Amino acid sequence: MLTRIARWCFTNSYRVILIWVVLLVGSQVTAGLLGSRFSDAVEIPNSDSGAGFSLLQEHFGGVGAGAEGSIVIAADRPVTDPSIQEPVEALLVRIGEVPGVTVQSPYVPGGERQIAPAGERAGQIAFAVVSLDPEFGQTEAGELGVEILEVVRNNPIDDVQVEVGGAALAEFEPPETELIGLGFAVIVLIVALGSVLAMGVTVGVAVTGVGVGLALISLISNITEVPDAATVIGAMIGLGVGIDYALFIVNRYRERLRDGFAPIDAMTISIDTAGRSVIFAGLTVVVSLLGLMLMGLAFVAGLGIAASATVLVTMLASVTLLPAAIGIAKHRTEVTRIGGLAASLSISFALFMLGIGSPSFALVGVGCAAAVLVAGRFLPLLKRQVPARPEKPHHKTSWYRWSRLIQAKPWAAAMIGLVVLGGLALPVLDLRLGYSDERNFPTDTSTRAAYDLIGEGFGPGFNGPILIATELTAASDLGLLEELAETLRSTDGVAAVAGPLPNDVGQPTAALLRVVPTTAPQELATEELLERLRDETLPMSEAGQQMDLYATGTLAAGVDISAFLGQRMMWFFGVVLGLSFLLLMAVFRSLVVPLKAVIMNMLSIGGAYGVIVMVFQWGWGASMFGTEGGPIEPYIPMLLFAIVFGLSMDYEVFLLSRIKEEYERTGDAVNSVAAGLAKTARVITAAAAIMVVVFGSFTLEDQRVLQMLGLGLAMSVLLDATLVRMLLVPATMELLGKRNWWLPVWLDRVLPDLRIEGTGNEPVEVPVTAEEHPMKELALASS
Repeated sequence: MLTRIARWCFTNSYRVILIWVVLLVGSQVTAGLLGSRFSDAVEIPNSDSGAGFSLLQEHFGGVGAGAEGSIVIAADRPVTDPSIQEPVEALLVRIGEVPGVTVQSPYVPGGERQIAPAGERAGQIAFAVVSLDPEFGQTEAGELGVEILEVVRNNPIDDVQVEVGGAALAEFEPPETELIGLGFAVIVLIVALGSVLAMGVTVGVAVTGVGVGLALISLISNITEVPDAATVIGAMIGLGVGIDYALFIVNRYRERLRDGFAPIDAMTISIDTAGRSVIFAGLTVVVSLLGLMLMGLAFVAGLGIAASATVLVTMLASVTLLPAAIGIAKHRTEVTRIGGLAASLSISFALFMLGIGSPSFALVGVGCAAAVLVAGRFLPLLKRQVPARPEKPHHKTSWYRWSRLIQAKPWAAAMIGLVVLGGLALPVLDLRLGYSDERNFPTDTSTRAAYDLIGEGFGPGFNGPILIATELTAASDLGLLEELAETLRSTDGVAAVAGPLPNDVGQPTAALLRVVPTTAPQELATEELLERLRDETLPMSEAGQQMDLYATGTLAAGVDISAFLGQRMMWFFGVVLGLSFLLLMAVFRSLVVPLKAVIMNMLSIGGAYGVIVMVFQWGWGASMFGTEGGPIEPYIPMLLFAIVFGLSMDYEVFLLSRIKEEYERTGDAVNSVAAGLAKTARVITAAAAIMVVVFGSFTLEDQRVLQMLGLGLAMSVLLDATLVRMLLVPATMELLGKRNWWLPVWLDRVLPDLRIEGTGNEPVEVPVTAEEHPMKELALASS
């Protein structure tokens, strides 16, 4: 079936390309017309904080249940001074006129608690609470934050510092640093393939697939809950796998072209071999990402669905659009001219400049590329071909010699790989899941400045209070809450308690206490205080009373989400690992190979986890990323696992499928490893280098979560493509020999046949003339 699809796409190139263009434009237009309904709302089933949020929504109009920010005011004299109060009140009125926000001023009755009560800055720091509609997503809230910040900057107050605080109002800019990775990919692909046209086809197919995938994510958000970050993650993964998939197929096509195949047969065989590997690898990534649906949280499932949609589209583009593009290029993928090379390098420069935020320099790069293309029509120098790189037989390459070197000392190589990966993975034992606070924002942001001022005026715990909410069933309940407040004030770790605050002074139906810890929201001591309140203090107050007390608020919600996801993490890992093992067993007809693949992939993932803990939890080198040490967001390990495990399987499949081809062709379990490694190492190294830079470029973003994802993905790919693929795989394959391919006969009969090696490995009897094959033409000319 794949061969028929490949032939049809190859011979109907313009029709297939038109279909993809219509699909790209149509999906983007449709997504624009229908709009998106991204949501960052998180529902925590069967949790204390979830029940508390429901109570706040019902009795307090959602105060404390939705996203909140703040306007922080600081001066060198009391903020109640008329010269400060009057202009600040006017400013708060202007901010309150921004659609979608509600401002609670510190100057209204009951707002006294919003003015610093004690310490060196007593009375000199105050804040206004900015409440947002609970339906606002991250992007919408960030846009409101930018609008509010503009109001503040356009209305300065003499000798008064005004900052916009709260993560909800922090500016969220769609990342552009992936363009750095794309610019780097252009250079790496030219070096790896030795062809500008082959590079262009590879990048074009990947970008088209990502474009359709991102539009699809927007459309999916209208059907199911999808968080704003899904588009960023989809672009990150889609671009990486899209280039990888196209690269492997193009590389195999050019190999077959040099072997004497006619272009259509070379493409057909490439899809029947490398294309099968791409489909299997892509489906593995999709399955791994869809495994996030097992976690039981809609926003986590939405991330998995959205990212898997992008991977699926890029995979389909690789096996349909790519053959169509090659059907137009044919043998010209072997020819590179100086003009094309110069134009490509100029475009690469432009992408780099856009990625670092220098559009003026990017225009220079685009202008240079255009000038080179125009001049190429007239200047003979630019029309001159770049000499083709001579291809060595695989047994004479450095990669073949490397494999034989590792195979000569397999135990030493295996021990080195295991020690390094094990050492990197050790910090995972100290992994702490949780949500970081605004202290991890860059120091030059208004969000960080507001956080620091609140901590200075009210104490570090004021940035993450614990809300204790309850319904009132009797008049005496308020008295019981007053007793609880006194108990809490004498509790270790509590700095202050406000309340009880009833929802209605006349006929209250609910009330809450605002507990301020002595430590910052992301500190372990704050989490331990919450646990003590829930396990000891609140149950004692409830004893014998008709009153249910709920510890809620943003801090409590973060702790509950972390606990919820942490309990399900092992189930998720087990399901994904089990399914991957079964799939690999059916593909490679072996028990040993899939077991080794699962173990080695876990080692590379563990190493990436360890680096994340060292940098973002322990704080080693965190200053390079403009952040500080703190807990790891609870969905990061699962998301990293889903992505990394799938991508690791890509390289596993591409390498092992070539080894399996050689083994089935020769029956030599030793030499087939070296031959398979030699034939795939260059392209795997190029693909890994591209992914490392594409993912690593996200560490240049301001958002800590994107930095963690970028660093984790980059490290895992780096470890997988080096220590695992180039060290552990040849070493263990050598140690096990023919046992690598052992499978009980009864199991072989039961398993479905999911072979990905294809059937077209021998040249077909098709005459190839000099006109059809440029390499032969060059050879004749040189002789």
